[in-house]
Amino acid sequence: MNLQQLTYIVALDKHRHFLRASEACFITQATLSSMVKKLEEELGVILFDRSKSPLQPTAIGRKIIDQAKVALREVDGIKMVIDAEKDQLRGDFRIGIIPSLAPYLLPLFIRDFTETHQEVKLIVNELSTQELTKQLKDSEIDVAILAIPLLDNELREETLFYEELFHYGATMKTTQSKKLLAPKDIDFNKLLLLEEGHCFREQVLNLCELRQMNTADFPIEYRSGSLHALKQMVDLDIGSTILPELSLLTLSEEEKLKVNNFAPPYPVREIGLVYYHHFAKKSFMEALRKSILASIPKNILLKKNICILPVK
Repeated sequence: MNLQQLTYIVALDKHRHFLRASEACFITQATLSSMVKKLEEELGVILFDRSKSPLQPTAIGRKIIDQAKVALREVDGIKMVIDAEKDQLRGDFRIGIIPSLAPYLLPLFIRDFTETHQEVKLIVNELSTQELTKQLKDSEIDVAILAIPLLDNELREETLFYEELFHYGATMKTTQSKKLLAPKDIDFNKLLLLEEGHCFREQVLNLCELRQMNTADFPIEYRSGSLHALKQMVDLDIGSTILPELSLLTLSEEEKLKVNNFAPPYPVREIGLVYYHHFAKKSFMEALRKSILASIPKNILLKKNICILPVK
């Protein structure tokens, strides 16, 4: 058994196809098939059920593949220890980030990070929370930046900051002059939400106490995965929405007049770094943490009298 064979069975599990897996490993299909077969003979078990399409791991194969992922992470950890001893960061660093955060947080820190760590190739994936957690467990990304807590025993979480939520657009007519809003002041019949599957949608539902309401009955059902698209709809006087604090940094002075604060305790979402519990690139993550925190406006980092909204 060797590391190449472990790499090949992990790739085969990911792609579930010999040709695609061999292309991903930059070897021929025949070489991949031969190496996997030799490993199966050495272990005395069948790792993949080749009669199924797409290819499927056997029950024992699933356990061995999961252990192979752990072994490969540990090997990466050895390399990271050496680089840390030399005070160097180099190689690929794969980051995942949720869509309601990416367009507002990435521009704040990404230039500083890449200029400070010029031997690091930053690979960024913008995906939903569900997709990010799957990719963390499959070792397709190293760390995710998203709303926590996830309450997943396989993952580790570290808080970065608390981001306040604001109402954007017209409120109920009786509350136009009100400076601090309560959720009941929002006209729910005109509230625009992200499509299902986004954790920010779930937090807005919790904030506005919409769990008891049938949102399908709202006169406007605009499904979007983009907060910017929702904001544009509000600018057309079609409705209102909820925006996270970092998104306000991109608003014009005229647009800021449409922003309303909620009354304390201020509703916030907790933003954190999430990684698999066998994560090896600790020095990379510490560099990422420092870069992000140095880029965040100080008023966001000094939140008090807050109410953390659950992700689910």
